[in-house]
Amino acid sequence: MTELLCRLFVRNHEHTSDPAVRRSYGTMVSVVGIVLNLLLAAGKLTVGLLFGAIAIQADAVNNLSDAGSQIISLVSFRIAAKPADRDHPFGHARIEYVASMIVSFAVLLVGWELLSGSIDKLLHPTETVFSWLSAIVLGVSVLVKLWLCLFNRRVAARIDSSVMRATSADSLSDAIATTAVLIASLIFRFTGFDIDAYMGVVVALLILWAGVKILNETKNSILGEGPSDEIVNDIRTVVGRYPDALGIHDLWVHNYGPGRIMASLHIEVDGGADMFRSHDMIDCIERQLRVEYGIEATVHMDPIVVNDPVLDALRGETEVLVRSIDERILIHDFRMVPGETHTNLIFDMAVPFEVKTSDEELRRIVGQRMADAHPGLFTVITVDRG
Repeated sequence: MTELLCRLFVRNHEHTSDPAVRRSYGTMVSVVGIVLNLLLAAGKLTVGLLFGAIAIQADAVNNLSDAGSQIISLVSFRIAAKPADRDHPFGHARIEYVASMIVSFAVLLVGWELLSGSIDKLLHPTETVFSWLSAIVLGVSVLVKLWLCLFNRRVAARIDSSVMRATSADSLSDAIATTAVLIASLIFRFTGFDIDAYMGVVVALLILWAGVKILNETKNSILGEGPSDEIVNDIRTVVGRYPDALGIHDLWVHNYGPGRIMASLHIEVDGGADMFRSHDMIDCIERQLRVEYGIEATVHMDPIVVNDPVLDALRGETEVLVRSIDERILIHDFRMVPGETHTNLIFDMAVPFEVKTSDEELRRIVGQRMADAHPGLFTVITVDRG
């Protein structure tokens, strides 16, 4: 079904990196969601009012909020497709993260309203009337919501959309919540126990949990996250194709939304090699990252001394030393500046955030041990966290 809709309503549907194609996907998914949620809301609201079922009425309001969320998604995709301009040189793709946050707030609001209504019914009970019509409406709703969950999830994976992932998670929580309401109705029908309000509380908590989860994921995207393993591996794969690229460090990746990934990195090259040849290699790496993975990269060329026995021995000794402190610590930009009275050993230490030893303590330990082993040797160390 998903593939059929994509072929019918998205022109050039296989070109998912094209902003116009992403907008078409967003429009299709949003319109489908709006129509289905409005139909579900109308059916549930009618049944809930006829039979006095607070949980069903609340579920109807939840569907209305879902339709509103889909409208927000629709608008966000249209804004995200706008080209870069003077005020937004990196484009508008991050608007999807803002839309995801708005969706999460809408989910939280619905959850809170449902929780308040359910608690009020617990304190002031009203009679619930069962009907097979309401059970059928709820059953259909569960199936529709499960389909919407899978539909949004598949398209989100295809175009890498955070707002669709948020909508998919919301649809799944709705399906679970509606199932709980359906179970409450059936229990009332066959046992006479009215647990409608209790199920309302359960549904509300599930909705609130889904809202918090969506909010947390969106918050990380807006604040900025470390690069995924996939992106890091893609960059290392491209650099690894060039034997003259001796090392890679200081990799930073900035995600400005789907299709707008910026990266900067340092690549070590032989300082004695032809500069123009090395520069040509850097240009090729930047071009391949852009063409193959859509990553706009800026590569800094770091010339280093190679095949120097003294420097190589000191580097090996330093690597053993830092790894004795923590195996995850790496060194790069290793160089030596000899002088008449002392020699400076200059290098960077790449230290993961998980290493709790302070930067000052790391510098002190490494500097002291190297000075003890080599009198007259001073270390100049830059600590890179991350």
